[in-house]
Amino acid sequence: MKWTDRIRKMKLLLIFVAIVIVALSLVVSHLLIRDLFHEETTRMEVLAQAMRSLSVADDNTDLNLVLKVINENNTIPVIVVDKSGKAQIFRNVDLKGYNYADSLRDASRRAAIMKGSGRFVRISIDNRTHDYIDVCYDDSVILKRLTYYPYVQLGVVLIFVAIVIFALLASKKAEQNKIWVGMSKEAAHQLGTPISSLLAWIEIFKEDYPEEPLVPEMEKDVKRLQIIAERFSKIGSLPALCPVNLIDVLNHVIDYMGKRNPSSINLVRDLPDHDITIMLNASLFEWVVENLFKNAIDSMSGMKGTITVKVIESADIVFIEISDTGKGIKSKDINNVFRPGFTTKKRGWGLGLSLAKRIVEDYHKGKIFVKYSDIGKGTVFCIELPNAPKLISLTSVD
Repeated sequence: MKWTDRIRKMKLLLIFVAIVIVALSLVVSHLLIRDLFHEETTRMEVLAQAMRSLSVADDNTDLNLVLKVINENNTIPVIVVDKSGKAQIFRNVDLKGYNYADSLRDASRRAAIMKGSGRFVRISIDNRTHDYIDVCYDDSVILKRLTYYPYVQLGVVLIFVAIVIFALLASKKAEQNKIWVGMSKEAAHQLGTPISSLLAWIEIFKEDYPEEPLVPEMEKDVKRLQIIAERFSKIGSLPALCPVNLIDVLNHVIDYMGKRNPSSINLVRDLPDHDITIMLNASLFEWVVENLFKNAIDSMSGMKGTITVKVIESADIVFIEISDTGKGIKSKDINNVFRPGFTTKKRGWGLGLSLAKRIVEDYHKGKIFVKYSDIGKGTVFCIELPNAPKLISLTSVD
């Protein structure tokens, strides 16, 4: 639970930082665009004044400054149109046309668009005839680039945050894998010596108390410990898969758990009558089913209930459903049940379902997920495994 909360808080923090960066960028970009827009508008007014001076110039007018103002505009698109809207001259405009006449027609069309958006300055030519020209202008290339800049920056920030989150999750997963592998192999090593001693003591008990009915049961439990130690030793290495009858595996687990379940819990088998042979590591897969059984038992908390094991076979996939009538899983927790460290129990490491997911998906190339859950009604876990109906040789399960 702590691991899950820590990663979730880190992701929320990164998203918050990204939002702050984008918000600040948008504000700064907006201010820059506004200032540049006002500057270009002022330049257009100055340009219009220069053109007005040029239109009313006489022989005594010094045109050097006027021409300098007009010629220094190398960035802002400008189109000058007459009273009828026909383009007269243009500058810094990329027009379409095979000849000058076509270009003027295209310039007239664009000037009409600029006027429609209010981007023009009117210059009176003759007050008596009310003749005038309109200096139409558009945003410069720099201003247009600044307009798109925040969205480019937003994309860059989102990609950066996604990479950081991916690296964080990958690093955390690698760290967890190392811890699991180390703990598993150490547990298997530590269990080896006492299990050997227990087996020796059981042999002595068999000789001294040959009629004692509890001795065979003790032997079964010690062998069970051997299987558990073997499972721990396989964590971290790719286990060997062999053709196994899935029905035998499930029956073996149901029989074992049935003797150790509370009497208030009823086990129901909904299994096909024929064998289903698939590629499995029987020892590890039994661990998965046992974990699901234990979770189902815990969800009923000593109350009466039913655990049902159902198998559905298709041409390519075998579906194994393990359902219970327990307390169910909250909808907000369904996506977290397979995360390492997540648990709703007061005592628990939150590793059982995470290991089950690893065994099913990484080792057996299948899927495991919560198919259905409702508070107060129960939960259905589903396992999907690749089907291999043509396999002939079987590995029996004791």
